[in-house]
Amino acid sequence: MTLVVGLTGGIGSGKSAVATAFRVLGVEVVDADEVAHELSVPGRDGYRAVVAALGPTILAADGTLDRAKLREQAFADASFRHRLEAALHPPIREEIRRRVADWRGDYGVLVVPLLFERGGTASLADRVLVVDCPEAEQMRRVGLRSGLQESQVRAIMATQLPRAERLARADDVIDNSGPPEAIAAAVARLDASYRALAAARRDARP
Repeated sequence: MTLVVGLTGGIGSGKSAVATAFRVLGVEVVDADEVAHELSVPGRDGYRAVVAALGPTILAADGTLDRAKLREQAFADASFRHRLEAALHPPIREEIRRRVADWRGDYGVLVVPLLFERGGTASLADRVLVVDCPEAEQMRRVGLRSGLQESQVRAIMATQLPRAERLARADDVIDNSGPPEAIAAAVARLDASYRALAAARRDARP
């Protein structure tokens, strides 16, 4: 059975860049955000569940989910966020489990921003890799990337575990406070480690 590495980290920490570096090495990657996006288009299970739970007012003029409105309301209203997650998380979990079960490599990477907080996918991970950087750097990156105000970024960060607690739960950590080109070397070291762990686990089986 393929070794599952759960990759997580705070917003703006660089999870996507790290996941891309693993993909470059030929590692199978499942990204929960990508799955959520795929299941949220009209006709898919996630879309139907969200519309049934929240009503047609969350739709854009073209009939798709109004993602900006959903994001704004989710971070402004905890009750709304809980209803959204209750609708969307079950089909996402099911699809993630299906994709992970199809992995055939030595190990694979499961990217889940809220791996510890909610979503029920932490149990799939054999090891947890946290991508980390200082909170000030997180806010700078998110501001440049998304144009969000500081208060909006802080609202998102408030839904995630405190940095110290996330690091305390990690098996492995990539310090992504430096330049982007440092990621490849860090990922290469972990790739060798994970392949060795996967081989040792196979050899230990009766």
